[in-house]
Amino acid sequence: MKPRQKRLVLVAAGLALLALAAWLISSAFQKNLVFSVTPTEVLASADRARNLRMGGLVEKGSLRRDGDGVTVDFIITDLAQRVPVRYSGILPDLFKEGKGAVVQGKLGADGVFTATEVLAKHDENYMPPDAARALKEAAEAKDKK
Repeated sequence: MKPRQKRLVLVAAGLALLALAAWLISSAFQKNLVFSVTPTEVLASADRARNLRMGGLVEKGSLRRDGDGVTVDFIITDLAQRVPVRYSGILPDLFKEGKGAVVQGKLGADGVFTATEVLAKHDENYMPPDAARALKEAAEAKDKK
């Protein structure tokens, strides 16, 4: 094999390895990618297998604790749609009814969002951008009625 052919084979092998590495990185990102959505978008989506991060308000009067004291049911709303959420674990100290929250998990076939993580807003001004937009649109729609 001539030196030129060896160089060509090495360049081709290098490009193939680079393409393989790019594909592996891309597939790892796709598996761990979490989309931020509102309750309206969750209910409109047919994809129930994907991990989602849903933001909105914890509906007043919806917080229920099971007998074990660890499992909690509540409703997240964007004032247009409501999604029941079930979470097993300790809630953050700032988690309250009527306040903003972000839950991460999957929507089950029964329509209940099973959360693996619950985050509460950290001050009076914070709200996830998508949730703030959805709440504003819902409030404008109510005003028009």
